[in-house]
Amino acid sequence: MTTLSPYDSLSPVTQAAYRAKAAAADLAPLPRADKDDALLAVADALEVRTAEIVAANARDVAKARENGTSESVVDRLTLTPERVRAIAADVRDVARLPDPVGEIVRGNTLPNGIDLRQVRVPLGVVGIIYEARPNVTVDAAALCLKSGNAVLLRGSASAYESNTALVRVIRDAVGGAGLPADAVQLVPGESRESVRELMRARGLVDVLIPRGGASLIQTVVSESTVPVIETGTGNCHVYVDADADIDMAIDILVNSKAQRVSVCNAAETLLVHQDIAAAFLPRALDALAEAGVTVHADPRVLAHAEGTKATVVEAVPEDWETEYLSYDIAAAVVDSLDKAVEHIRLWSSGHTEVIVTTSQQAARRFTRLVDSTTVAVNASTRFTDGGQFGFGAEIGISTQKLHARGPMGLPELTSTKYIVTGDGHVRP
Repeated sequence: MTTLSPYDSLSPVTQAAYRAKAAAADLAPLPRADKDDALLAVADALEVRTAEIVAANARDVAKARENGTSESVVDRLTLTPERVRAIAADVRDVARLPDPVGEIVRGNTLPNGIDLRQVRVPLGVVGIIYEARPNVTVDAAALCLKSGNAVLLRGSASAYESNTALVRVIRDAVGGAGLPADAVQLVPGESRESVRELMRARGLVDVLIPRGGASLIQTVVSESTVPVIETGTGNCHVYVDADADIDMAIDILVNSKAQRVSVCNAAETLLVHQDIAAAFLPRALDALAEAGVTVHADPRVLAHAEGTKATVVEAVPEDWETEYLSYDIAAAVVDSLDKAVEHIRLWSSGHTEVIVTTSQQAARRFTRLVDSTTVAVNASTRFTDGGQFGFGAEIGISTQKLHARGPMGLPELTSTKYIVTGDGHVRP
């Protein structure tokens, strides 16, 4: 007689979550060497099985083009042998990073002789809900493995074939290295119902991290019963102060906006102090035009556009809250630094804000008054990135204040627990 598992009556998503929870318990106490060996095995497997991965990706790309998907999205979806090699190199980079698990955050011996230590431990089961880019599948799996977490991956339907192939390769390598293969799973199903089940798997999934556009993030935040770390939406501002170096300001503005437009740390709004507007804006508008950027301008910016090469349209209220992710930027002239701060407080998503100024007093005031994950002085918004910050890698950029804020590296994928060591101590 066949004995049924108590989990057999559960949905495939719930079964996957139970397997992940068991795998997380097995993974948490493993030493760094075991996790690093598994990551190196994953990197090798990605390179050995590149043809299999690229072939699966080609089916996704063909389907996307048949559906009329824009070429910018198709590019983010596409995997080439060169891109797979780069992804494998990134996995090796993660293997070289310090392991945060077991790190003592703080500790001391209490007056009564008890030894108290707060140590880093894995979060447990991390769910990732994300859009088109299949490289996120590997990045998330590698970072979660390194930090001792099991991961449930739910990518978009547009990358289903690619993600299936990538997870198959990762699981084979992880299992072959002696780690539980169920530490990395693709959430079963392509329907929205599978996403809803993941968002309601409280008690099985410890945290959800959405990566994608504002609509995806807000859906996860509003509908999930699992704790969510909100990431990614970037309405980032560049404020050019009255005392700015104009050449520097133009370089920072163009880099912030146009170096890569489809990412969350690209600038979406330009604010210019009225005292420098006449000298700065004509040159800045020409520089943005050369970069192919359309400016959504308020009336005071429009007044400086005549005679420039700029493509300018009149701004509407919605422009101030828009994350364009394209060659567009909103622009306004403000009366003062405090008015710039007021605008940022009203419209910013809390990601990254920049001041360009030669005034230390202005820089100090701006950094004190602006409350975003990153406030930069005389530097591009594009530096808000785990790699650029020296973290080696990131799983996303948290724009909330709990439990992590800013680029999330390996330490941000851990929680802590207290180890209390006594010698027969009892509380009086």
